[in-house]
Amino acid sequence: MAATDIARQVGEGCRTVPLAGHVGFDSLPDQLVNKSVSQGFCFNILCVGETGLGKSTLMDTLFNTKFEGEPATHTQPGVQLRSNTYDLQESNVGLKLTIVSTVGFGDQINKEDSYKPIVEFIDAQFEAYLQEELKIRRVLHAYHDSRIHACLYFIAPTGHSLKSLDLVTMKKLDSKVNIIPIIAKSDAISKSELTKFKIKITSELVSNGVQIYQFPTDDESVAEINGTMNAHLPFAVIGSTEELKIGNKMMKARQYPWGTVQVENEAHCDFVKLREMLIRVNMEDLREQTHSRHYELYRRCKLEEMGFQDTDPDSKPFSLQETYEAKRNEFLGELQKKEEEMRQMFVQRVKEKEAELKEAEKELHEKFDRLKKLHQDEKKKLEDKKKSLDDEVNAFKQRKTAAELLQSQGSQAGGSQTLKRDKEKKN
Repeated sequence: MAATDIARQVGEGCRTVPLAGHVGFDSLPDQLVNKSVSQGFCFNILCVGETGLGKSTLMDTLFNTKFEGEPATHTQPGVQLRSNTYDLQESNVGLKLTIVSTVGFGDQINKEDSYKPIVEFIDAQFEAYLQEELKIRRVLHAYHDSRIHACLYFIAPTGHSLKSLDLVTMKKLDSKVNIIPIIAKSDAISKSELTKFKIKITSELVSNGVQIYQFPTDDESVAEINGTMNAHLPFAVIGSTEELKIGNKMMKARQYPWGTVQVENEAHCDFVKLREMLIRVNMEDLREQTHSRHYELYRRCKLEEMGFQDTDPDSKPFSLQETYEAKRNEFLGELQKKEEEMRQMFVQRVKEKEAELKEAEKELHEKFDRLKKLHQDEKKKLEDKKKSLDDEVNAFKQRKTAAELLQSQGSQAGGSQTLKRDKEKKN
């Protein structure tokens, strides 16, 4: 009997029966809580926004601490993502918090590709988790999950409308991460301008089809507060780690010549709303949405690219082994085809090289023959010239010998005449 038939029979035959007494599986929630607390939790936040919008300050304010980090400059040649992980402890709950900031975002003259490093980073975290999940020996319980759970998108408080860079970036990210738009440094514009700015941002997001994260309303315990908070998006926030004495209390605030802006005063900004929604109410839902929605979409697309399907063309249940064998045979076929193409290309290149070498050898032989003939001609000329010189030397020697002979004969004749004259004088 097929496994699907058995599963169908089990589902159809499931009945609800009463218990005669206490069994104990009602302690499962407590067991789950204790195990989760002992293992600890992880939460990863991506802060996207232009340099100088107070991203680092807001993170310090949200988690009531001072995170280490170097201040960013406006001279970055491109967008770089800087990731820092911190171990936080509150009561008996441990949290491994990762904050990823976009250094240099929006600082370039050409901002066309500013979103690409962010998308590549998010996909790289999904890919790392997928590779760990596909291993034969998986250790997911000990694996540090680096997938981005929340993206805080910082909007400059211009009071007019969203920049093209903001719309393009959020549109590229909305299918990969939970986007929570926030208006940074909201004390830079008036309350009336801020209200109009929020309406304008919401209208532009809807008209451009940008899907931002909506706080869930399916859970009755948080449905009312989440529904109310959804209407306040985007949150207008202010960050400050400086504490000032207001009345009898020390409160986080920003001091200006015209007055004081209290960070945790909901009449001044939406910081408290952001903290409630992000950390105290919906942190687990953000983690769950990342896994069940964004990661599942990435995983499905990657597996479909690899050729895996839930059903085969005949609508039969998917067989992993058959798909693996089919992909293996397809890969081997492509490999053999490439090997044959490479072999033919190699043979063709060898033939071309042989032809080139033969042509070069022929040219060398012709050059050698020309040089050899030239050498022979030069040698013949030299031999002829040498023979001519030898003939001239021999003729010169002959003339010299004849001259010397004539000279000696002349000397002898002159001597005999002198002797004859001397004899005549004596007589």
